[in-house]
Amino acid sequence: MCIITATIYNSLFFRNLMNYTELNLNEKIQAGLSEAGYATCTPVQEQVLKASLDGSDLYVQSQTGTGKTAAFLVTIMQEILSTSDSSGKKNALILVPTRELAVQVEEEAKKLGKHTGLRFASFYGGVGYEKQVADLKKGCDIIIGTPGRVIDLAEGRQMDLSKVGYLAIDEADRMFDMGFYPDLRKLIHFLPKNEGEGKARQTMLFSATLNSYVKNLAWEYTREAKEITIEAQNITVDEIDQELIHVSSDDKMKLLLGIFKKENPESVIIFCDTKKMCEIVSKRLQINGIKNEYIIGDLPQSKRLKIMDAFKAGKVTCLVATDVAARGIDVNDLAMVVNYDLPNEAENYVHRIGRTARAGKSGKAYTFCSERDVYSLAPIERYIEKQIPSRVAVTEDFEEDKSKDVYIRLDSEEREERRSSRGERGERSGRNRRDRGAASEKGGRRGRKESRKSYSDEEIKSFKGDKSKNTVRRASDEEIAKLSGMSSDERLKYFKEKYAKSSTSVYKSESKKTGSKAKRSKGRGNDRKTLHGKRSETPPKKIGLIARLKSLIGRGK
Repeated sequence: MCIITATIYNSLFFRNLMNYTELNLNEKIQAGLSEAGYATCTPVQEQVLKASLDGSDLYVQSQTGTGKTAAFLVTIMQEILSTSDSSGKKNALILVPTRELAVQVEEEAKKLGKHTGLRFASFYGGVGYEKQVADLKKGCDIIIGTPGRVIDLAEGRQMDLSKVGYLAIDEADRMFDMGFYPDLRKLIHFLPKNEGEGKARQTMLFSATLNSYVKNLAWEYTREAKEITIEAQNITVDEIDQELIHVSSDDKMKLLLGIFKKENPESVIIFCDTKKMCEIVSKRLQINGIKNEYIIGDLPQSKRLKIMDAFKAGKVTCLVATDVAARGIDVNDLAMVVNYDLPNEAENYVHRIGRTARAGKSGKAYTFCSERDVYSLAPIERYIEKQIPSRVAVTEDFEEDKSKDVYIRLDSEEREERRSSRGERGERSGRNRRDRGAASEKGGRRGRKESRKSYSDEEIKSFKGDKSKNTVRRASDEEIAKLSGMSSDERLKYFKEKYAKSSTSVYKSESKKTGSKAKRSKGRGNDRKTLHGKRSETPPKKIGLIARLKSLIGRGK
């Protein structure tokens, strides 16, 4: 691996850099650079353009805010325009860690490539697929996206990565911090492979800090890559007025209000460690009359983009953000950065304060160090190899905090309460419906019970039938005494004679019923053939007392 090192020691270094007009770039790109106000290359832009225009792979270590976005965009556009006529048109893939950064890179690409005729589009999660799929169908020369959404589209065969000739991975260290390392490895398998003597794609990795994962990725997926290191000493030390103030956690807001009153910054980003703290700080500032917006990962994508656009346009001058949410914010004239909380990772300190010194400009960075933050201070100072100028906050630094005794309700709490209240209302309405239903059912049963009609004895007798016509009657006491003195044969004879008439009538009525059923159910075994081939009707089955008497008589014979 070839190593190229450019160290920036002071601002004089910027006055000795190359102009874009000295580079052999396509005239359409030159026109876009001129309109965008790009005249002189920054160190990373000069080194990248010199090393990459021959198609070499690169691993670039350069701080945030040094202009590396324009470096890889100009390189990719120049390569596409110069090779499209000879070897067939290839497209490019630019991977970034956050949605905000994807939108920022797309905007920069459209600005620099305004006259090239190339088509650019960004692809990220948090929004629907329809517009992004439509952009792919129209054709896209430079694809800018986050790993997750690009993988989804590639696996769904809506994004074709087989013709990607140029791959740029921006802020690779941040991707690994966010857990994208497996996604990067998976995604690279969708791209053309550099096998044999031929080279299918050019790969460029950009990182603010040296990371073993980034180095491993560079060694694994690049071929004879050139390593470019842009030292950031001037950005973290010389160009930024840093001040660390020791203050208790309870007095941080009073100190912040005092700095606002003293400095009255034109633009400021306040960094907090957690999403919850971002929201609390933002709302406390609002109570104290300082208009601001906060940006965290939980906000809808449309709202995040709207806030970022307003901040870039100067409509919002104070922004409270987490490290991840602020990755896509690119403001050249940011006046101040306030570290309300010290970052847990030393590299993030460099990312934060570097936003006030874009392209060699100076800036101001305040860092609050409380009893909770002190353990993160030593790793930061070891990382930047310098002790940050510090002092202890005094009474004169504080300003009255009007939100001191105010309980701050988080938006997440309000959303949760609204959801629970809707659930309670739904449960109550459901319970009321059940109660109304039970009451109506009970009332219906009561109404039906009360509406029952009372019948006379004659009507009931007509429903049940006339007992006098019943052929089977209960024996009287005299009959029982008479039967008790008879033998079994005499008793059978007595019953046969007594019930012969009634049994005959019952038999005839039952024969009519069973005969009609037999006619309706042919083929069910009710008809049987005799020896002469004629059909004979099966006698109906005897029922009730007569049937039992017949069986007893037959048994007695």
